[in-house]
Amino acid sequence: MDLLSNLKYAEGSKKKRKRVGRGEGSGHGGYSTRGMNGQNSRSGAKFRAWFEGGQMPLQRRIPKVGFNSPFKVVYQVVNLSQLQKFVEKNPVEGTIDAKVLYKGGLISYALRPYKILGDGGLTAKINIVAHGFSKKAEEKIIAAGGTINKLS
Repeated sequence: MDLLSNLKYAEGSKKKRKRVGRGEGSGHGGYSTRGMNGQNSRSGAKFRAWFEGGQMPLQRRIPKVGFNSPFKVVYQVVNLSQLQKFVEKNPVEGTIDAKVLYKGGLISYALRPYKILGDGGLTAKINIVAHGFSKKAEEKIIAAGGTINKLS
């Protein structure tokens, strides 16, 4: 039986470190694996990870197309069909606002703007507060006897 103190590594599992700059007997020759000339053969040579040897860098070669507005507003989307299912499962007293929608899992972020879209039917009478409504959604909510409040 082997003792823990006598265990050895499996054959070939430990690779010997390359000892550079130790002369001809080391097996790495007089140039110590650096080659004869060039920037990398000199002492103190180092490159940034994205350096491409003077070639035009990738981030400058790739075409930049289009325009990204820093003022673009991306709405979270809630459909009327989702609201109908939500109200059927959890009867809501009062208004449906960001907190209620967030707790119900209909929006991912309570503090980001959200918009109600008119996909699906609505039979429940709801009072809802949102940053935006589609025309169909407004019509369907009012037709069902609900009210809408727009946040600015």
